[in-house]
Amino acid sequence: MLSKLTTRATVAAVALVTLSCARWLPWRDEPVGNEINLAFTLERNLIELQTVRIDSRPGRFILGTAAQRTVVDPRFAHARRRASALQMSERETVRIEPLAVDLGGVADAIIGAEPWRNRAITIDYRSGLLTYQKEGIKSGYMTLYRYDAEPMINVIVDGREIAAVVDTANPDTIVLPRTMHGRGTANVRIADTDFGTIDVHYANIARARVGNRLLSRFMVTIDYGQRVVGLWHDPRA
Repeated sequence: MLSKLTTRATVAAVALVTLSCARWLPWRDEPVGNEINLAFTLERNLIELQTVRIDSRPGRFILGTAAQRTVVDPRFAHARRRASALQMSERETVRIEPLAVDLGGVADAIIGAEPWRNRAITIDYRSGLLTYQKEGIKSGYMTLYRYDAEPMINVIVDGREIAAVVDTANPDTIVLPRTMHGRGTANVRIADTDFGTIDVHYANIARARVGNRLLSRFMVTIDYGQRVVGLWHDPRA
């Protein structure tokens, strides 16, 4: 009897927490659209999709929001096959034409923008869900950024605003352009969140790249059709 009472109390507590959080969600008043939820875990601070399959085969598939094409390790890919099928659910399969790239054991594939095409995805780091949204972005209370090529946002670094790529294949905080490689510190602010002085990485790159250590503080939506990135500071983070 005590065990049953404890279980009921736990369920009730979880329900109350869920209801209290619901009022903070940016799309709480939106109707449920045509969406597919894909579970993921953060492994080594990379988003590893748990439920998708490539040609009906499971594997270690990493989400790479900045990659235009999906890349597959030759050790995983079928020989001489140009087109593949990415299964998101029993009823949802999309055609992809991945590039064969040696990923050095990091993953079997990096899923780029190719499967989402003109649709949107929302990354809920807290819940471990990637939502594929066929009806496009639900902006809610998000801060919106428009981009031309790779998904990008504006970041304030040491008081100066710069454009930065939203790169979920980057497990770090942010990689900043500099001719010399190495670590350092910088004061970083994104949207309405001031991270203060944090550890950053410098590299010889053309554009700054924001990684999961900072992105995970937000609910992140990328509408590849409208070329818009939306950030919402998640109070649960």
